[in-house]
Amino acid sequence: MRIKILLLIFVILIPMLKIAVCQLSEAKPTTYTNPVLRGYNPDPSICRVGDDYYMISSSGYIYPGVPIYHSRDLVNWKLIGHCLTRPEHYFLDKNNNRPEIYAGTLRYNKGIFYMVTTDVNGGGNFFVTATNPEGPWSKPIEIDRPVFDPSLFFDDNGKVYYTRRGEFSDKDIVQAEIDITTGKLMTPLKSISHGLVGDDTEGPHLFKTNGWYYLTMGEGGSRYLHMQSIARSKSPWGPWEKCPHNPIICQHNGWWHHTAALGHTDFIQDHTGKWWAVCLGQRKAGYMDFCAIGRETFLLPVKWVKGWPEVELQNLTNLNISSPTLPLKPWPSEPVRDDFSETKLALKWNLMAYPFREVYSLTDRPGFLRLNGTENDLEQSKQVAFVGMRQLEMAGDMVTRMEFTPASENEEAGVTIYQNPIVKYSAFITIRKGHKLAVLRKTILDMVQEIGNIPVSGTTFYLKMAFDQQRYTFSVAENEGDWKEIGSGSVNLASTDIACSFGGALIGVYATGNGNACKNPADFDWIDTDFKEVKFQN
Repeated sequence: MRIKILLLIFVILIPMLKIAVCQLSEAKPTTYTNPVLRGYNPDPSICRVGDDYYMISSSGYIYPGVPIYHSRDLVNWKLIGHCLTRPEHYFLDKNNNRPEIYAGTLRYNKGIFYMVTTDVNGGGNFFVTATNPEGPWSKPIEIDRPVFDPSLFFDDNGKVYYTRRGEFSDKDIVQAEIDITTGKLMTPLKSISHGLVGDDTEGPHLFKTNGWYYLTMGEGGSRYLHMQSIARSKSPWGPWEKCPHNPIICQHNGWWHHTAALGHTDFIQDHTGKWWAVCLGQRKAGYMDFCAIGRETFLLPVKWVKGWPEVELQNLTNLNISSPTLPLKPWPSEPVRDDFSETKLALKWNLMAYPFREVYSLTDRPGFLRLNGTENDLEQSKQVAFVGMRQLEMAGDMVTRMEFTPASENEEAGVTIYQNPIVKYSAFITIRKGHKLAVLRKTILDMVQEIGNIPVSGTTFYLKMAFDQQRYTFSVAENEGDWKEIGSGSVNLASTDIACSFGGALIGVYATGNGNACKNPADFDWIDTDFKEVKFQN
């Protein structure tokens, strides 16, 4: 009898144990780490399609334009394409061949994705559409003047609203109804806010929930006084009731060690009903440190209290966020090495400007990335033989094997960490007084210094750029692993703060003739990029 009872208990308990284990495996994680889009990814905008989430960020002068990411849990994101990839996506006749793409907004309505943005160098505000977020994206539909930060809101009554920053002199937020098929404004632009905390407004978004329209905007500029404010109304035109605890996101309400400049926020309700905010921010190694990586994208849990969104202060001041998330669905890790065996560049690689002429090739010498050095130095918005990617972490290294024979002293090829034309470190092979050398050039504003000058020979070189929270260190080897340090430079001096840049660090390879085209190409057999996350305690 006892045996039968034990067997009966066993039969009952086993299914219960299986259910418990299954529930445990599907339990929602309670922590994650910001930022969720790492590296230069400012001005996020997000939309949801069922259980899938898509997000864009600003690209500035970088080509291709406006990266788009996919997630199934809001924490893990995968780059799936770019919105601006073809000549007709750029107003080349209006911007003097210098496209500069500012903040955009991504929305989804009735099977169509809409991405609206600004070319501040002459193209003005425009939007492109796609039925597949990976592309192809449509030809641009022009809207109006080049005052930046446009947004779209699809109301449930079928009306569509176009909202953006107003004139530079007024610094207000303006809005109009728009014909979303033609881009024509159906009502005059009307000023709907001159700010909720200050008078320097940008990045507006309009959304609706529980019968209220919410107008949220960035204020205080995009540096250390950056903040996000919000107001609500029963009409998309106002009048607006200000949130009693504005700003709802900012860096100046707490003790800030590793986060800074939070703001330019978009809101999303996930498929379980929970609300989140995505905003730009900066990671800092310490309270007194500058930021080299640039502005990244942070994910913040949102609670609604008496009709207003709230973000806990501890989640603003820390990178480690304590909050239940959706069940995590990470993507496979990207390989460390790119051996350029494909005929197209991987999505992570960027050029420094729209390619009006061929500055690189993956087919001239199959299995190699060939750079045909132009007369231009490393200058954004010009035709530069440069291929690079966003620096994703504070620590790591980039290593490459390069074949290059400089024909004269003006020719050079190598690796670089680049903020802008006046803030960069470049380690390269060149000729000085008839001798082939490995050199490190440090360019910080109006200070330019060349150091190292390590004699080398042959035509094949290994170049390494290692970085941590304090320094970028450059080395050369003629035989793999036989490294000789060329020199190093401070991370703080190569920061966006010193560069006065809204961008972020790009690491990559380049070739230039410094005034004349190179006679010989630089061929890169492979590039390894290995990033290591620096952990910070709350």
